[in-house]
Amino acid sequence: MIETNKDNLKLKLFIVEVVFIFAVGFSFFGIKKCVPYADSIEILAYRYLAAMIGVGIWFGVLKIMGKSPEKDKSRPYGRLYFTATFYILFMIFQIIAMFFATSIEGAIIYAMVPIFAKIIGRFALGEKSTILQNVFMAITVAALVVLIILNATDISLNFTGVILMTISSICMSINNVSTRYIRGVFKPIEITRAIACGGFPVFAVAAIVKAAISGDVMSVFEPLKHGEFIIWVSFLGIFCILLSAQFVAFMLAHIQIVQMTAVNSMSTLVSIIAGVLILGEPLYWYHYLCGALIMVGVIGLAVAPAKKEFDGKSLGDDM
Repeated sequence: MIETNKDNLKLKLFIVEVVFIFAVGFSFFGIKKCVPYADSIEILAYRYLAAMIGVGIWFGVLKIMGKSPEKDKSRPYGRLYFTATFYILFMIFQIIAMFFATSIEGAIIYAMVPIFAKIIGRFALGEKSTILQNVFMAITVAALVVLIILNATDISLNFTGVILMTISSICMSINNVSTRYIRGVFKPIEITRAIACGGFPVFAVAAIVKAAISGDVMSVFEPLKHGEFIIWVSFLGIFCILLSAQFVAFMLAHIQIVQMTAVNSMSTLVSIIAGVLILGEPLYWYHYLCGALIMVGVIGLAVAPAKKEFDGKSLGDDM
């Protein structure tokens, strides 16, 4: 019976990882489809609106089925909001950074998230990793960074952009560590709700203020006149915020932070491959080489988990 439960969990994790990888990997395509109709802040505002509506429907269905999460006021909700806040801060700093840095610079620094998360997780949670895991993580991250650099057409170093992207990546790392910490006490959907309901007001106000400064407040509603925009922004909100936040929370409840390296790297690899297949971008020798090295790291991290005692503490241990 125990063995069956373990097998079921492994299957669920595999399915979640695959869906997450492709959802995030194809997010760039959805953003490209939205760009002709709205700027980055408006896209984010509508993405979070779609995610919030999705969360509302999700909880409505759970209530009808009698499976709503428990309303236990004794739980430390401050920890939940802390986790959601750093996810939102990650988005905020990333947007600001893009005014100074190129998307390539951002991708390179974002690839460092697993390293930042591992360091923070070691000190904050006491989560350890084996030498073998560290080797596979280094292979994956190094191959990913090299692939991004070689795939770039232009790389320029902007100090302000680098600093802002680094802060953004650290915020994401803290979110990952905090999500790992509150596992077992708060369900993944509760974490997702906090992120969606906290993020929408922030970006909606930002979009309205930006439109007001430009002298046309009503322009913020202009994108809604286009069906293609509604379809793709709904995809970005449902798959790339609602489901991805839900999946990350689920994965971090069952796998170590260092193992998330594999999942994040695969999503970036899928994004690059999708650019080749869908947008007709050229495929070079380094795509094959770096892709193969990333796969080596991914497989290595999957088959070389650390011992249970390396998992580090959780919120449940401190309550």
